[in-house]
Amino acid sequence: MEVSVAGEPSTQTASTGYDRAQELKAFDDTKAGVKGLVDAGILNIPRIFIRPSDELVEELNCQQNSFQVPLIDLDEIKGSNREEIVNQIRTASETWGFFQVVNHGIPLKVLEDMIQGVRDFNEQDVEMKKQWYSRDQMKRVRFSSNFDLYQSRTANWRDSLILSCSVSHNFDPQELPAACRETTLGYIKHVRSLGDTLFEIISEALGLKSEHLQDMECGGASTFVCHYYPPCPEPELTMGASSHSDPAFLTILLQDQTGGLQVLHQNQWVDVNPISGGLVVISNEKLKSVDHRVIASGVGPRVSVACFFAGSDAVPPRLYGPIKELISEENPPLYQTFWCQSILPNMQLRG
Repeated sequence: MEVSVAGEPSTQTASTGYDRAQELKAFDDTKAGVKGLVDAGILNIPRIFIRPSDELVEELNCQQNSFQVPLIDLDEIKGSNREEIVNQIRTASETWGFFQVVNHGIPLKVLEDMIQGVRDFNEQDVEMKKQWYSRDQMKRVRFSSNFDLYQSRTANWRDSLILSCSVSHNFDPQELPAACRETTLGYIKHVRSLGDTLFEIISEALGLKSEHLQDMECGGASTFVCHYYPPCPEPELTMGASSHSDPAFLTILLQDQTGGLQVLHQNQWVDVNPISGGLVVISNEKLKSVDHRVIASGVGPRVSVACFFAGSDAVPPRLYGPIKELISEENPPLYQTFWCQSILPNMQLRG
């Protein structure tokens, strides 16, 4: 790989002699991820992480604007304020496809412990981490850097621990890394419960019975993606997570206090400032899932945990499509029917 270690001159390779495939494989073969590069003391990031020239001209830091991501208090969701909260979530989902929630029922300690658990996993001895390194998408628990490393234009500056589970197939504790085992099991339980509540609210916001989306098994399978973004020596040249939208029915995102998450709203990038005890919810705009990204930073590490609710993983597979009760001449179907299994292998787990 093209890297510069502290105290050593930068090695430049002529563009005509650059072998991207070789550099990708060399990075992948270390099984140490991006943190391995940082631990080696690099001063210049490898070329595989540098954004294309057409993207480098873009200013990543948000310009001053008056937009603020909607913040919704769920404290009275079981009480007299339910209708108002349903209306707030309907408006946020239709206009932003993105909002933050507080007083959601998950204790602050559970959130903080989960963040620390992700740090503990990534900051343990590298040989321990390597035992979990894999690109086999059939593995329920795997660690890697950039799930799409060999397909994307450029690699993102982050490492990921991916946990795939479903209501019918809970984790055996021994399946999880010891460094974050107990915290992860507790967090999964709480987030699934919050997901059930949000599916109820969104069902009501759509004018359906509260159990409609749950009856469709929209939350049947879930994937937890624990991202670790080490500090970057040249953050202006790369991204923590490039712009993307989520194919899941619903995403619940926990982020630490570092910042860097941005959402595209009315063609402007808006900072999603961390709120202590808050969670980010990514639903869908009225027409499509909203684009978001994470900018790289010279400080860190940044930690986030995204839970993707991606529908049923039952066999035979369940067919999903536009909800018949919501289709009319004024609201024709926008998407075809599909099987979740047909899109899950290509999910862009970048939250």
